[in-house]
Amino acid sequence: MRYKDLSPAVRRSLWPIIGLFVLLLANVLISPEFFSIEIKDGRFYGSLIDVMNRAAPVALLAIGMTLVIATGGVDLSVGSVMAIAGAVSAGLIVGGVDNIAIVIGGGLLAGVAAGFVNGFLVGYFGIQPIVATLILMVAGRGIAQLINSGQIVTFHHEAFEYLGVGYLFGLPFPIILVIITFVLVQLLMRRTALGLFVEGVGANASASHYIGINDKLIKLMVYCVSGLCAAVAGMIAAADIGGSDANNAGLWLELDAILAVVIGGASLMGGRFSVFLSIIGALIIQALTITIILSGVPPKFNLLIKAAAIIVILLLQSPEFHRQIARFKKAGGAQS
Repeated sequence: MRYKDLSPAVRRSLWPIIGLFVLLLANVLISPEFFSIEIKDGRFYGSLIDVMNRAAPVALLAIGMTLVIATGGVDLSVGSVMAIAGAVSAGLIVGGVDNIAIVIGGGLLAGVAAGFVNGFLVGYFGIQPIVATLILMVAGRGIAQLINSGQIVTFHHEAFEYLGVGYLFGLPFPIILVIITFVLVQLLMRRTALGLFVEGVGANASASHYIGINDKLIKLMVYCVSGLCAAVAGMIAAADIGGSDANNAGLWLELDAILAVVIGGASLMGGRFSVFLSIIGALIIQALTITIILSGVPPKFNLLIKAAAIIVILLLQSPEFHRQIARFKKAGGAQS
């Protein structure tokens, strides 16, 4: 079957997967042992495992961001929500709370509360998503700093630290959390009517309202899910270093999350979305980072190379870009 005979949906799915494959292949060419995986004490070790493990926070953010973008919104506050959730959990531990359920529950509750504020401002007050979430993006780090009393809070709690450095079934626990989150969200979006409601609100919120879909409630829900995913990512980050750094936790990761969703083929105008391809986008971003490091390129060129590679991937996904290439080939053939 030729490429032009493929459906648009298949074409959108094809390029992110090809992009990831090319990056992984480049890593193999640079470092032949890249795909080698060792098993020590029942745990898997290797560069490929490291890529997935380091991509976990962005992948979690991308899962929530996918649903927000699918409704035509955006959540710029997820990095700050990570800081808040990490600060809340760290504060509970330092405050003497030993119950892991309360520590994790506190972080999750903080994430849902942040998502509720964003969703309420966007859905029920009609504030532009970029403005509504920008408020918490700025204020959120201030809230986290207040919780931490302006300090970097360190702690030792084996059960909580398991979120960041633990292993389950031989895999780092952050990878397991991404898989669990993906499965739950995928079942919720594709095995119930919610996925259609989200796409409907993103495609045309007014029309969705007139056919009986509560577009305000849908927007509130997706921002709460985004906050919940950000909270999990924030607790992973805090557990990984054994502390809460309100200034640096999740810093600029909201941009990587948005980029991962776009690489996955989602439209920023809302409507279509794919949670799986957003995770592929997160893996592409991390794999690209590893590729640059392994290639020995001076650090000052890292961001430029990363931007150029992502532009290429996005162009390959663009139907208009392919139409322009086809016109160029047609014009060249006519001249010859």
